Amino acid sequence: MKLKRILVILLVAISVFSLAACKGKETEVADKKDNKPAETKVDDTADDKGKDSNEEAPEPVTLRMAWWGSQARHDKTIAVIEMYQEQNPHVTINYEFYDFDGYFQKLNTLVASDDCWDIMQMGGNFPAYLNKILPLNDYIADGTIDTTNTTEAFLKTTRYNGVQVGVSNGVNTYGVAYDPAMFAEAGIPEPQEGWTWDDYAEICKKFKDELDIYGSSKFDDFAAGCGSGISQFGLEYNFYALTNDDLGFDDYTFLIDYIQMRADLTAYGAYPDPGAIAEIKDIEGDFLVTGEAAMTWVASNQFIALSEAAGRELNLVPIPRRTKDGPAGSAIQSSQMFSISTDSENPVEAAKFLSFFWSDDEANKILANERGLSIFSNVVRALEPDLTPEQIKVNEFVNLIGSYETGEVNPISPEPSQEIQDYYKLIIEKVIYGEMDADQAAKDFYDFAKSKFQ
Repeated sequence: MKLKRILVILLVAISVFSLAACKGKETEVADKKDNKPAETKVDDTADDKGKDSNEEAPEPVTLRMAWWGSQARHDKTIAVIEMYQEQNPHVTINYEFYDFDGYFQKLNTLVASDDCWDIMQMGGNFPAYLNKILPLNDYIADGTIDTTNTTEAFLKTTRYNGVQVGVSNGVNTYGVAYDPAMFAEAGIPEPQEGWTWDDYAEICKKFKDELDIYGSSKFDDFAAGCGSGISQFGLEYNFYALTNDDLGFDDYTFLIDYIQMRADLTAYGAYPDPGAIAEIKDIEGDFLVTGEAAMTWVASNQFIALSEAAGRELNLVPIPRRTKDGPAGSAIQSSQMFSISTDSENPVEAAKFLSFFWSDDEANKILANERGLSIFSNVVRALEPDLTPEQIKVNEFVNLIGSYETGEVNPISPEPSQEIQDYYKLIIEKVIYGEMDADQAAKDFYDFAKSKFQ
Protein backbone atom coordinates (compact mmCIF):
# COMPACT_ATOMS: atom_id res chain seq x y z
CA MET A 1 0.00 0.00 0.00
CA LYS A 2 2.82 2.40 0.83
CA LEU A 3 4.58 1.47 -2.42
CA LYS A 4 1.48 2.38 -4.39
CA ARG A 5 1.28 5.85 -2.74
CA ILE A 6 4.94 6.54 -3.52
CA LEU A 7 4.43 5.62 -7.18
CA VAL A 8 1.43 7.99 -7.43
CA ILE A 9 3.43 10.90 -5.97
CA LEU A 10 6.30 10.26 -8.37
CA LEU A 11 3.94 10.21 -11.36
CA VAL A 12 2.39 13.55 -10.33
CA ALA A 13 5.79 15.20 -9.92
CA ILE A 14 6.94 13.95 -13.31
CA SER A 15 3.74 15.30 -14.93
CA VAL A 16 4.17 18.77 -13.39
CA PHE A 17 7.83 18.92 -14.47
CA SER A 18 6.87 17.91 -18.03
CA LEU A 19 4.14 20.54 -18.28
CA ALA A 20 6.54 23.27 -17.10
CA ALA A 21 9.14 22.18 -19.64
CA CYS A 22 6.57 22.21 -22.44
CA LYS A 23 5.34 25.63 -21.46
CA GLY A 24 8.89 26.99 -21.60
CA LYS A 25 9.41 25.49 -25.06
CA GLU A 26 6.09 27.00 -26.28
CA THR A 27 7.18 30.46 -25.11
CA GLU A 28 10.52 30.11 -26.84
CA VAL A 29 8.85 29.01 -30.09
CA ALA A 30 6.38 31.90 -29.92
CA ASP A 31 9.24 34.35 -29.44
CA LYS A 32 11.10 32.89 -32.40
CA LYS A 33 7.98 33.26 -34.58
CA ASP A 34 7.98 36.98 -33.70
CA ASN A 35 11.64 37.18 -34.81
CA LYS A 36 12.85 38.15 -31.38
CA PRO A 37 14.74 36.24 -28.74
CA ALA A 38 12.98 34.86 -25.77
CA GLU A 39 12.81 37.50 -23.02
CA THR A 40 14.25 36.81 -19.66
CA LYS A 41 11.86 38.01 -16.99
CA VAL A 42 13.60 39.86 -14.18
CA ASP A 43 11.84 40.66 -10.97
CA ASP A 44 12.69 44.35 -10.48
CA THR A 45 10.04 45.09 -7.92
CA ALA A 46 12.63 45.06 -5.19
CA ASP A 47 14.55 47.91 -6.88
CA ASP A 48 11.33 49.90 -7.45
CA LYS A 49 10.38 49.50 -3.83
CA GLY A 50 13.78 50.74 -2.79
CA LYS A 51 13.50 53.74 -5.14
CA ASP A 52 10.05 54.69 -3.84
CA SER A 53 11.25 54.63 -0.29
CA ASN A 54 14.27 56.82 -1.06
CA GLU A 55 12.44 59.41 -3.23
CA GLU A 56 9.61 60.57 -1.05
CA ALA A 57 6.91 62.83 -2.48
CA PRO A 58 7.42 66.52 -1.63
CA GLU A 59 5.83 67.64 1.60
CA PRO A 60 2.60 69.60 1.08
CA VAL A 61 3.21 73.36 1.16
CA THR A 62 0.74 76.21 1.57
CA LEU A 63 1.69 79.74 0.49
CA ARG A 64 -0.23 82.95 0.97
CA MET A 65 -0.11 85.61 -1.73
CA ALA A 66 -1.73 89.03 -2.21
CA TRP A 67 -1.79 91.89 -4.69
CA TRP A 68 -3.80 94.96 -5.70
CA GLY A 69 -5.16 95.92 -9.10
CA SER A 70 -8.02 95.63 -11.55
CA GLN A 71 -10.36 92.71 -12.12
CA ALA A 72 -8.40 91.83 -15.26
CA ARG A 73 -5.25 91.55 -13.12
CA HIS A 74 -7.05 89.38 -10.60
CA ASP A 75 -8.33 86.98 -13.27
CA LYS A 76 -4.96 86.63 -14.99
CA THR A 77 -3.03 86.14 -11.76
CA ILE A 78 -5.44 83.52 -10.47
CA ALA A 79 -5.19 81.60 -13.75
CA VAL A 80 -1.39 81.48 -13.42
CA ILE A 81 -1.65 80.34 -9.80
CA GLU A 82 -3.94 77.50 -10.87
CA MET A 83 -1.55 76.53 -13.67
CA TYR A 84 1.34 76.33 -11.21
CA GLN A 85 -0.66 74.28 -8.71
CA GLU A 86 -1.60 71.81 -11.43
CA GLN A 87 2.09 71.35 -12.30
CA ASN A 88 3.13 71.25 -8.62
CA PRO A 89 0.35 69.41 -6.78
CA HIS A 90 2.18 69.59 -3.46
CA VAL A 91 1.79 73.40 -3.48
CA THR A 92 -1.39 75.23 -2.48
CA ILE A 93 -1.49 79.01 -2.90
CA ASN A 94 -4.15 80.86 -0.95
CA TYR A 95 -4.58 84.28 -2.52
CA GLU A 96 -6.18 87.63 -1.68
CA PHE A 97 -6.62 90.73 -3.83
CA TYR A 98 -7.66 94.27 -3.04
CA ASP A 99 -7.83 97.79 -4.37
CA PHE A 100 -4.70 99.87 -3.64
CA ASP A 101 -5.86 101.41 -0.36
CA GLY A 102 -7.41 98.21 0.92
CA TYR A 103 -4.22 96.28 0.18
CA PHE A 104 -1.98 98.48 2.28
CA GLN A 105 -4.50 98.70 5.08
CA LYS A 106 -4.45 94.91 5.28
CA LEU A 107 -0.65 94.75 4.91
CA ASN A 108 -0.16 97.19 7.77
CA THR A 109 -2.34 95.00 9.99
CA LEU A 110 -0.29 91.92 9.08
CA VAL A 111 3.00 93.75 9.65
CA ALA A 112 1.89 94.67 13.17
CA SER A 113 1.12 91.02 13.95
CA ASP A 114 4.24 89.56 12.23
CA ASP A 115 2.02 87.55 9.94
CA CYS A 116 2.61 88.92 6.44
CA TRP A 117 1.70 87.01 3.30
CA ASP A 118 4.48 84.81 1.91
CA ILE A 119 4.35 86.71 -1.40
CA MET A 120 3.57 90.44 -1.40
CA GLN A 121 3.14 92.89 -4.25
CA MET A 122 5.15 96.04 -3.51
CA GLY A 123 5.46 99.47 -5.14
CA GLY A 124 7.64 102.53 -4.72
CA ASN A 125 6.78 102.73 -1.03
CA PHE A 126 8.61 99.46 -0.30
CA PRO A 127 11.23 101.16 1.98
CA ALA A 128 8.52 101.47 4.64
CA TYR A 129 8.39 97.65 4.73
CA LEU A 130 12.08 96.77 4.41
CA ASN A 131 12.13 94.84 7.70
CA LYS A 132 9.49 92.52 6.23
CA ILE A 133 11.14 91.96 2.83
CA LEU A 134 13.41 88.94 2.43
CA PRO A 135 16.51 89.56 0.25
CA LEU A 136 16.42 87.51 -2.96
CA ASN A 137 20.17 87.68 -3.70
CA ASP A 138 20.88 84.08 -2.61
CA TYR A 139 17.91 82.65 -4.52
CA ILE A 140 19.11 84.38 -7.68
CA ALA A 141 22.72 83.26 -7.10
CA ASP A 142 21.78 79.57 -6.68
CA GLY A 143 19.31 79.57 -9.60
CA THR A 144 16.12 79.07 -7.60
CA ILE A 145 15.01 82.30 -9.26
CA ASP A 146 16.17 82.00 -12.86
CA THR A 147 17.44 85.35 -14.17
CA THR A 148 19.39 84.06 -17.18
CA ASN A 149 16.99 85.79 -19.60
CA THR A 150 17.19 89.25 -18.07
CA THR A 151 19.92 91.82 -17.43
CA GLU A 152 21.61 93.67 -14.59
CA ALA A 153 19.94 96.90 -15.68
CA PHE A 154 16.50 95.32 -15.24
CA LEU A 155 17.38 93.70 -11.91
CA LYS A 156 18.70 97.00 -10.57
CA THR A 157 15.22 98.51 -10.84
CA THR A 158 14.26 96.54 -7.73
CA ARG A 159 17.60 96.57 -5.92
CA TYR A 160 18.08 98.74 -2.84
CA ASN A 161 21.50 99.31 -1.27
CA GLY A 162 22.74 96.14 -2.91
CA VAL A 163 19.77 94.07 -1.72
CA GLN A 164 17.46 92.49 -4.31
CA VAL A 165 14.18 93.32 -2.60
CA GLY A 166 12.10 91.83 -5.42
CA VAL A 167 12.03 91.30 -9.16
CA SER A 168 10.05 93.68 -11.32
CA ASN A 169 6.63 92.63 -12.57
CA GLY A 170 6.95 95.15 -15.41
CA VAL A 171 9.12 98.07 -16.44
CA ASN A 172 8.98 101.47 -18.06
CA THR A 173 11.48 104.06 -19.34
CA TYR A 174 11.69 107.41 -21.11
CA GLY A 175 12.36 108.17 -24.75
CA VAL A 176 11.64 110.59 -27.59
CA ALA A 177 8.70 109.93 -29.89
CA TYR A 178 8.82 111.46 -33.37
CA ASP A 179 6.92 111.60 -36.66
CA PRO A 180 9.03 110.04 -39.46
CA ALA A 181 6.80 111.61 -42.14
CA MET A 182 7.58 115.09 -40.79
CA PHE A 183 11.30 114.33 -40.88
CA ALA A 184 10.96 113.22 -44.50
CA GLU A 185 8.97 116.34 -45.41
CA ALA A 186 11.60 118.61 -43.85
CA GLY A 187 14.46 116.64 -45.43
CA ILE A 188 15.96 115.88 -42.02
CA PRO A 189 17.49 112.46 -41.23
CA GLU A 190 15.63 110.62 -38.46
CA PRO A 191 17.33 110.58 -35.06
CA GLN A 192 19.30 107.45 -34.22
CA GLU A 193 20.56 105.80 -31.06
CA GLY A 194 23.63 107.71 -29.86
CA TRP A 195 22.41 111.11 -31.04
CA THR A 196 23.51 114.04 -28.87
CA TRP A 197 21.89 117.11 -27.34
CA ASP A 198 23.68 119.16 -29.99
CA ASP A 199 22.00 116.99 -32.64
CA TYR A 200 18.65 117.49 -30.93
CA ALA A 201 19.03 121.27 -30.82
CA GLU A 202 20.08 121.42 -34.46
CA ILE A 203 17.08 119.29 -35.52
CA CYS A 204 14.68 121.51 -33.58
CA LYS A 205 16.01 124.63 -35.31
CA LYS A 206 15.77 123.00 -38.75
CA PHE A 207 12.09 122.21 -38.22
CA LYS A 208 11.47 125.84 -37.34
CA ASP A 209 13.31 126.90 -40.50
CA GLU A 210 11.82 124.32 -42.90
CA LEU A 211 8.23 123.80 -41.70
CA ASP A 212 7.76 126.68 -39.25
CA ILE A 213 6.77 124.29 -36.45
CA TYR A 214 8.35 123.42 -33.11
CA GLY A 215 11.10 120.88 -33.39
CA SER A 216 9.95 119.45 -30.09
CA SER A 217 6.92 119.53 -27.86
CA LYS A 218 7.55 119.74 -24.13
CA PHE A 219 10.18 117.60 -22.41
CA ASP A 220 10.31 116.49 -18.77
CA ASP A 221 13.06 118.98 -18.00
CA PHE A 222 14.02 117.56 -14.63
CA ALA A 223 14.26 113.99 -15.93
CA ALA A 224 16.22 115.12 -18.99
CA GLY A 225 18.50 117.75 -17.48
CA CYS A 226 18.98 116.30 -13.99
CA GLY A 227 17.86 112.69 -13.68
CA SER A 228 19.49 111.56 -16.92
CA GLY A 229 21.67 114.61 -17.57
CA ILE A 230 23.91 114.22 -14.52
CA SER A 231 24.45 110.49 -15.15
CA GLN A 232 25.62 111.34 -18.67
CA PHE A 233 28.77 112.86 -17.14
CA GLY A 234 29.79 109.42 -15.83
CA LEU A 235 28.33 106.23 -14.39
CA GLU A 236 29.56 107.24 -10.94
CA TYR A 237 27.17 110.22 -10.86
CA ASN A 238 23.49 110.48 -9.95
CA PHE A 239 21.47 113.60 -9.28
CA TYR A 240 20.64 112.23 -5.82
CA ALA A 241 23.11 110.27 -3.71
CA LEU A 242 22.30 106.57 -3.49
CA THR A 243 21.59 107.08 0.21
CA ASN A 244 18.97 109.76 -0.63
CA ASP A 245 20.43 112.14 1.96
CA ASP A 246 22.44 114.39 -0.38
CA LEU A 247 23.11 115.21 -4.03
CA GLY A 248 25.13 112.70 -6.01
CA PHE A 249 27.50 115.21 -7.66
CA ASP A 250 29.45 118.26 -6.48
CA ASP A 251 29.91 120.39 -9.61
CA TYR A 252 27.06 122.77 -10.36
CA THR A 253 28.39 123.42 -13.87
CA PHE A 254 27.04 119.98 -14.89
CA LEU A 255 23.65 121.73 -14.98
CA ILE A 256 24.51 124.67 -17.25
CA ASP A 257 24.33 123.18 -20.76
CA TYR A 258 20.77 121.86 -20.59
CA ILE A 259 19.42 125.07 -19.05
CA GLN A 260 21.14 127.16 -21.74
CA MET A 261 19.89 124.90 -24.54
CA ARG A 262 16.29 125.18 -23.35
CA ALA A 263 16.47 128.96 -23.25
CA ASP A 264 18.14 129.14 -26.69
CA LEU A 265 15.56 126.86 -28.37
CA THR A 266 12.68 128.80 -26.87
CA ALA A 267 14.16 132.09 -28.09
CA TYR A 268 14.59 130.58 -31.58
CA GLY A 269 10.93 129.52 -31.68
CA ALA A 270 11.97 125.87 -32.00
CA TYR A 271 10.57 124.95 -28.59
CA PRO A 272 7.31 126.16 -26.99
CA ASP A 273 7.53 128.93 -24.41
CA PRO A 274 6.14 128.43 -20.86
CA GLY A 275 2.75 129.85 -21.86
CA ALA A 276 2.37 127.42 -24.75
CA ILE A 277 3.50 124.50 -22.60
CA ALA A 278 0.84 125.37 -20.04
CA GLU A 279 -1.79 124.77 -22.73
CA ILE A 280 -0.84 121.09 -22.99
CA LYS A 281 -3.20 119.35 -20.59
CA ASP A 282 -3.09 115.76 -21.84
CA ILE A 283 -1.74 113.44 -24.53
CA GLU A 284 -4.34 114.61 -27.03
CA GLY A 285 -3.07 118.18 -26.64
CA ASP A 286 0.60 117.36 -27.11
CA PHE A 287 2.05 119.37 -29.99
CA LEU A 288 3.32 116.19 -31.68
CA VAL A 289 -0.26 114.87 -31.74
CA THR A 290 -1.67 118.13 -33.08
CA GLY A 291 1.01 118.35 -35.76
CA GLU A 292 2.64 121.48 -34.31
CA ALA A 293 5.87 119.67 -33.33
CA ALA A 294 7.95 116.82 -34.76
CA MET A 295 9.11 115.26 -31.49
CA THR A 296 8.07 114.91 -27.87
CA TRP A 297 9.22 113.37 -24.60
CA VAL A 298 7.31 110.20 -23.72
CA ALA A 299 7.24 107.43 -21.17
CA SER A 300 7.40 104.08 -22.99
CA ASN A 301 4.10 102.91 -21.51
CA GLN A 302 2.40 106.00 -23.02
CA PHE A 303 3.78 105.55 -26.53
CA ILE A 304 0.84 103.44 -27.71
CA ALA A 305 -1.71 105.96 -26.42
CA LEU A 306 0.31 108.77 -28.01
CA SER A 307 0.32 106.95 -31.36
CA GLU A 308 -3.40 106.29 -31.16
CA ALA A 309 -4.09 109.93 -30.33
CA ALA A 310 -1.92 111.08 -33.26
CA GLY A 311 -3.62 108.65 -35.65
CA ARG A 312 -0.42 108.19 -37.65
CA GLU A 313 2.86 106.30 -37.45
CA LEU A 314 5.28 107.44 -34.76
CA ASN A 315 8.71 106.08 -33.92
CA LEU A 316 10.63 105.90 -30.66
CA VAL A 317 14.31 106.67 -30.02
CA PRO A 318 16.42 106.90 -26.81
CA ILE A 319 16.92 110.36 -25.33
CA PRO A 320 19.95 112.30 -26.60
CA ARG A 321 23.35 111.85 -24.91
CA ARG A 322 25.87 114.45 -23.88
CA THR A 323 28.43 112.81 -26.19
CA LYS A 324 27.87 110.17 -28.85
CA ASP A 325 29.91 107.48 -27.07
CA GLY A 326 29.22 108.66 -23.52
CA PRO A 327 26.84 107.15 -20.95
CA ALA A 328 23.24 107.03 -22.11
CA GLY A 329 21.88 108.29 -18.80
CA SER A 330 18.71 106.30 -19.49
CA ALA A 331 17.28 104.12 -16.78
CA ILE A 332 14.63 101.43 -16.53
CA GLN A 333 11.95 101.93 -13.89
CA SER A 334 9.87 99.23 -12.27
CA SER A 335 6.09 99.54 -12.21
CA GLN A 336 5.93 97.28 -9.13
CA MET A 337 7.33 93.97 -7.96
CA PHE A 338 6.65 90.84 -5.93
CA SER A 339 8.66 90.31 -2.76
CA ILE A 340 8.91 87.46 -0.27
CA SER A 341 8.07 88.14 3.36
CA THR A 342 10.50 87.50 6.21
CA ASP A 343 7.50 85.91 7.95
CA SER A 344 7.30 83.15 5.32
CA GLU A 345 7.91 79.61 6.56
CA ASN A 346 8.48 78.39 2.98
CA PRO A 347 10.62 81.03 1.24
CA VAL A 348 12.23 78.53 -1.16
CA GLU A 349 8.84 77.38 -2.46
CA ALA A 350 7.76 81.01 -2.72
CA ALA A 351 10.90 81.76 -4.76
CA LYS A 352 10.21 78.81 -7.07
CA PHE A 353 6.69 80.04 -7.75
CA LEU A 354 7.87 83.60 -8.42
CA SER A 355 10.52 82.36 -10.84
CA PHE A 356 7.71 80.59 -12.73
CA PHE A 357 5.49 83.67 -12.55
CA TRP A 358 8.16 86.00 -13.89
CA SER A 359 9.81 83.88 -16.57
CA ASP A 360 7.59 81.03 -17.78
CA ASP A 361 6.42 81.56 -21.38
CA GLU A 362 2.98 80.00 -21.01
CA ALA A 363 2.27 81.74 -17.71
CA ASN A 364 3.12 85.09 -19.25
CA LYS A 365 0.92 84.49 -22.27
CA ILE A 366 -1.87 84.60 -19.71
CA LEU A 367 -0.46 87.62 -17.84
CA ALA A 368 0.08 89.42 -21.19
CA ASN A 369 2.20 92.26 -19.75
CA GLU A 370 -0.76 93.54 -17.72
CA ARG A 371 1.64 94.72 -15.00
CA GLY A 372 4.05 96.24 -17.52
CA LEU A 373 6.60 95.01 -20.04
CA SER A 374 8.30 91.82 -18.84
CA ILE A 375 12.02 92.11 -18.09
CA PHE A 376 12.62 88.59 -19.42
CA SER A 377 13.65 88.37 -23.09
CA ASN A 378 12.17 84.88 -23.60
CA VAL A 379 8.78 86.18 -22.45
CA VAL A 380 8.98 89.16 -24.79
CA ARG A 381 9.70 86.81 -27.71
CA ALA A 382 6.87 84.47 -26.74
CA LEU A 383 4.35 87.32 -26.74
CA GLU A 384 5.50 89.00 -29.95
CA PRO A 385 3.23 87.04 -32.38
CA ASP A 386 0.17 88.61 -30.73
CA LEU A 387 1.51 92.17 -30.46
CA THR A 388 0.64 95.21 -32.56
CA PRO A 389 3.44 97.07 -34.40
CA GLU A 390 3.35 99.79 -31.73
CA GLN A 391 3.66 97.24 -28.92
CA ILE A 392 6.62 95.64 -30.69
CA LYS A 393 8.31 99.05 -30.93
CA VAL A 394 7.87 99.56 -27.19
CA ASN A 395 9.22 96.08 -26.41
CA GLU A 396 12.28 96.57 -28.57
CA PHE A 397 12.87 100.02 -27.12
CA VAL A 398 12.66 98.95 -23.48
CA ASN A 399 14.92 95.99 -24.13
CA LEU A 400 17.44 98.31 -25.81
CA ILE A 401 17.51 100.61 -22.77
CA GLY A 402 17.74 97.55 -20.54
CA SER A 403 20.91 96.49 -22.35
CA TYR A 404 22.76 99.71 -21.50
CA GLU A 405 25.50 99.74 -18.91
CA THR A 406 24.39 101.72 -15.87
CA GLY A 407 25.81 102.77 -12.54
CA GLU A 408 24.17 102.00 -9.24
CA VAL A 409 20.73 103.56 -8.92
CA ASN A 410 18.23 104.12 -6.16
CA PRO A 411 14.71 103.12 -7.21
CA ILE A 412 13.10 105.73 -4.94
CA SER A 413 13.43 109.52 -4.68
CA PRO A 414 14.09 111.42 -1.45
CA GLU A 415 11.31 113.30 0.32
CA PRO A 416 12.19 116.83 -0.97
CA SER A 417 12.27 115.67 -4.60
CA GLN A 418 9.03 117.36 -5.70
CA GLU A 419 10.05 120.71 -4.21
CA ILE A 420 13.42 120.44 -5.98
CA GLN A 421 11.76 119.62 -9.32
CA ASP A 422 9.41 122.59 -9.01
CA TYR A 423 12.34 124.92 -8.37
CA TYR A 424 14.18 123.58 -11.44
CA LYS A 425 11.23 124.49 -13.62
CA LEU A 426 11.19 127.99 -12.09
CA ILE A 427 14.93 128.44 -12.67
CA ILE A 428 14.63 127.55 -16.37
CA GLU A 429 11.83 130.06 -16.80
CA LYS A 430 13.98 132.78 -15.17
CA VAL A 431 16.69 132.14 -17.78
CA ILE A 432 14.12 132.13 -20.60
CA TYR A 433 12.80 135.51 -19.45
CA GLY A 434 16.28 136.97 -19.03
CA GLU A 435 16.19 137.28 -15.24
CA MET A 436 19.34 135.11 -14.86
CA ASP A 437 22.00 133.69 -17.07
CA ALA A 438 22.47 129.90 -17.24
CA ASP A 439 25.54 129.90 -14.98
CA GLN A 440 23.77 131.86 -12.25
CA ALA A 441 20.68 129.67 -12.57
CA ALA A 442 22.67 126.45 -12.31
CA LYS A 443 24.50 127.67 -9.19
CA ASP A 444 21.30 128.94 -7.59
CA PHE A 445 19.48 125.68 -8.28
CA TYR A 446 22.37 123.53 -7.04
CA ASP A 447 22.57 125.47 -3.78
CA PHE A 448 18.81 125.24 -3.31
CA ALA A 449 18.75 121.46 -3.86
CA LYS A 450 21.79 120.96 -1.60
CA SER A 451 20.14 122.94 1.20
CA LYS A 452 17.23 120.49 1.33
CA PHE A 453 19.53 117.85 2.81
CA GLN A 454 21.20 120.02 5.46
